[in-house]
Amino acid sequence: MSSGWHWFVIAGTVGSLVIFLWLLFANRKISGNETTGHEADGIEELDNPLPMWWVGMFVISILFSFGYLIYYPGLGNFEGTGGWSSAKQLAAEDDRHEARFAPLYANLAQQDVAALHQDRLAQQVGRRLFVNNCATCHGSTAQGSPGFPNLTDSEWIWGRSFEDVKHTLTFGRVAAMAPWGPALGDQGVADVTQTVLRMAGKDHDPAAAERGSESYRTFCVACHGVDGKGNAALGAPDLTNDIWLYGGDAATIALTIREGRMGNMPSQADMLTPEKIHILAAYVTALSKP
Repeated sequence: MSSGWHWFVIAGTVGSLVIFLWLLFANRKISGNETTGHEADGIEELDNPLPMWWVGMFVISILFSFGYLIYYPGLGNFEGTGGWSSAKQLAAEDDRHEARFAPLYANLAQQDVAALHQDRLAQQVGRRLFVNNCATCHGSTAQGSPGFPNLTDSEWIWGRSFEDVKHTLTFGRVAAMAPWGPALGDQGVADVTQTVLRMAGKDHDPAAAERGSESYRTFCVACHGVDGKGNAALGAPDLTNDIWLYGGDAATIALTIREGRMGNMPSQADMLTPEKIHILAAYVTALSKP
């Protein structure tokens, strides 16, 4: 917060409290039982001041507000004499949580993947880690959505082994599908789309697919291979099945070829300890079914 806003907030906050206190006492007057002029059913409304106990409650509330603003951060950039902040409190609570459950994580991390797959407690802990750290992208059921892989099937772009998944969680993944629209042109994109549809066993235009084969060999073979089976080392998906990260219809395939794709799986090493990554990798690999 800039210096100007810092003093604006202080002046506005403290000034408001001072004005409230002044209004409270400025309106506390003895009227001599004068009426307000309102009368109903023979009952007149007197213009009397607030009772002293009520005024005292207001004064105590305002004084409490001054004390609160001195102890806690509430006046611009002033941090408060108590040194409290939401970030510090969160960090302290995280530290207490880690200290409480560290023995459990350490014990589970000593088990191999086969044992973790059979350990009910390990799977429960792994699911909690997944929901807290992975479900935002992959969904609570791990079935993903367009652009976010389904983790419950047999298709793994970067490899499905336990060590592959641990590597993905620890270091993240970056996948780049180059935009070939400028090089292919509209007709070339349409032809290569039909070539990919033919590889996937989908309805296609045979003549267009044949025309696109040469462009496929020029621009696509290096990553997806001659047979379209992909390359896990490069994160290039298999084009011969019916599992598509962004969609397998002709329009979506053409968009991918023309515009390219940029996939990014962020590293979880800053969020999760090696023990947690070990447990989470076991949970995720247990989800995968052929």
